[in-house]
Amino acid sequence: MESCSVLEVDINGEETIFLNKQIICKYSGTLRKLLGKSTCSSSGNLKVIFNDFPGGAESFELLSRFCYNNCEWTVMPSNVVFLHCAAKFMEVNKVLVQTEKCMEEIRYWAWPEVLLGLKQCQVLESSEAESLAVKLMDALVEKLCLAIEASPSSAACSPSPDSSLFRFSCDSKSTESFKNSSSRITWWFDEVLVLSPCLVKTFLKLMVLRKFDNVTITRFLFYYQKVKFCSASSNEKREILETTIDTLYVLDRSCVPYKSLFGVLRLALGLNINKSGMNKLEVMIGQQLEQATLDNLLVPSPVKSSHLYYVNLVLRFAKAFLDGGKKGSQVKKVARLIDQYIAEVAPDPCLKPSKFLSLLTLVPDSARESHEDIYRAIDMYLEAHAGLTNGERLSLIRALSYEKLSVQSRAHMSRNTKFQETETLDDEQQHEQKQLILRVEKVETSGENEKLKEHIEGIQWRVMELERACLKMQTQMEVIKKRTKSNSRGSNRSLPKLCS
Repeated sequence: MESCSVLEVDINGEETIFLNKQIICKYSGTLRKLLGKSTCSSSGNLKVIFNDFPGGAESFELLSRFCYNNCEWTVMPSNVVFLHCAAKFMEVNKVLVQTEKCMEEIRYWAWPEVLLGLKQCQVLESSEAESLAVKLMDALVEKLCLAIEASPSSAACSPSPDSSLFRFSCDSKSTESFKNSSSRITWWFDEVLVLSPCLVKTFLKLMVLRKFDNVTITRFLFYYQKVKFCSASSNEKREILETTIDTLYVLDRSCVPYKSLFGVLRLALGLNINKSGMNKLEVMIGQQLEQATLDNLLVPSPVKSSHLYYVNLVLRFAKAFLDGGKKGSQVKKVARLIDQYIAEVAPDPCLKPSKFLSLLTLVPDSARESHEDIYRAIDMYLEAHAGLTNGERLSLIRALSYEKLSVQSRAHMSRNTKFQETETLDDEQQHEQKQLILRVEKVETSGENEKLKEHIEGIQWRVMELERACLKMQTQMEVIKKRTKSNSRGSNRSLPKLCS
């Protein structure tokens, strides 16, 4: 053999392969270009080093065998991915012709062959592998759609979104139980789980584009999240959760179990997912807020916040609900839910009056048939926040509609010192107080029934109490200032306990 006729090839530092230079260069355009710059090694051989060869030594050896056999070996679904990427890298055109022909027949491949090709694409870091993965994924989804459509029992096996099969990852039901109860249309779940998060994301997008059954997609998403979370790192969990949210967002809302969204929310808050994903999740929850319960809304505040509960989150939920244009009984149901939430957070000593006022005015007043709950919540808030300024106190009281309070509540308010204690008012605040009085006086006085008489008596009592309070302020201004300052510095009143 002539000097330097043996070619020494280092593949990604994994393995060194010795080849006949003439044979390999006959087919490889890449080596023909490189050998003009190569020099013989100490052993007298030419040496080429590849640091980024797709598929590593295994792929290179496979291509070399084809070259040694005059490129007459059969290209099959089991080797086409490695061969195609290696041939593209080495510019072996004879092999490329065969691999491209094989890929043209991808629609005739069996399901396991397509899945194997996708697995191989995952280990190849090249643009060619990504291009092949798109074709293979499209074929995989097409086969899945055909298989499901051909199943006579597929429709009958599809449960409602709220069935037990949709239990979120925190439920005690095992993965095995889930599989057994729905195996007819979910046989592919575990097989697809071997794919990388990136390929799964592509897989889901194609399923949505092909209008695949949304209920089945949702079931797969939660199953995928449940299984993968067991061994995933924080970054991987974040990526999986963001994929789950992005996909759920484009599905039919009726196919997504509402309770499971709060399970996703708990995970999302803990993993600090991207803002776009969080916004989508909040919109999905907010648009169906009439289905929520008080426990759903009692989300602990972020670590850096001093509030006990995540009030801003509930405000965003309600905004998404109201922006959806819902009316009638649904709005009234949400109003009752918000009132329950207000009563729960009112005793929080760290809740700012502006935030509390935002909650009070969150839903339209027309959605509240009664302000009984609002009155009690304001009472609790004033009890827990003795240091409020008169302006802050007035702004909260003004949120009440006296027409929607019972006679008993109005009588209780007239005796409630928290609603009467005031500091010296400036001109603007005096005007606000007068407006309060006028607002009470505007109650309808038509009719002669007993309830209306009691109503008017309650109004008159309230006006008298306000007049006495004003007179007391004018005559004992300095005494009140000293007493208020003393109370704000030295009060030892215990705060009310939060509602259980």
